[in-house]
Amino acid sequence: SFGADMCYQCPGINPFNGYYIISLHIILQRTVCEFAAGLTGAVDGYQADRVGEPDRVSEAVGDPAVDGGRDRDRDPGGRARQARPRDVLGRPLPYGDPRGVEPVPEEALPVDEALTLAQALLLEGRAFSAHEVLEAVWKAGPQDERDLWQGMAQICVGITHAHRGNRAGASRLVQRGAGHLSRYAGQSPYGIDVSGLLRWCEQNAADPSAAPPRLRPPPSPNHPA
Repeated sequence: SFGADMCYQCPGINPFNGYYIISLHIILQRTVCEFAAGLTGAVDGYQADRVGEPDRVSEAVGDPAVDGGRDRDRDPGGRARQARPRDVLGRPLPYGDPRGVEPVPEEALPVDEALTLAQALLLEGRAFSAHEVLEAVWKAGPQDERDLWQGMAQICVGITHAHRGNRAGASRLVQRGAGHLSRYAGQSPYGIDVSGLLRWCEQNAADPSAAPPRLRPPPSPNHPA
């Protein structure tokens, strides 16, 4: 056995002494268990921290189970680009799968364009794509606006989790998004209905799969957009 082999390499230890063999097996078992627990904790922590991209661990580019081990997608200029299609809930599909939805721009759009597109995507049931649009603005925007855009993006991810059946994760993300938005309570930067979004979060945190929120108040009949 492996335990006996180890004992043979240790001067002064009788490999047939059951005490030493049993002790060595106990040490090895404990080491393996602790190592496995550490890996599990690391993966769980990574999944929990990837707020912007749910289930990212299972969606890693290069996963042979999904894309046959392809290298990361790149545009003609060599920049990393995601070419693998996703379904309406943001889950990755095999290359060429006709169920893939139209991808959204990876670059940050101008604010008005980003808000308009994100709202349209929410109304289409594509909260994951709406989150991608808002996240791009969040990452490219000034520091003092990061909570604004991150809050809206997290609400969209919460809705995505709800549509995927993860109610507990959905509720946590919606509440987290509301926490970021609360910094702007009583304000309407870029016409964003922060008060309305906070009310929506309070009313729908338990089930964010209800009617999607309005990022900005709808135009009045007398003042069409």
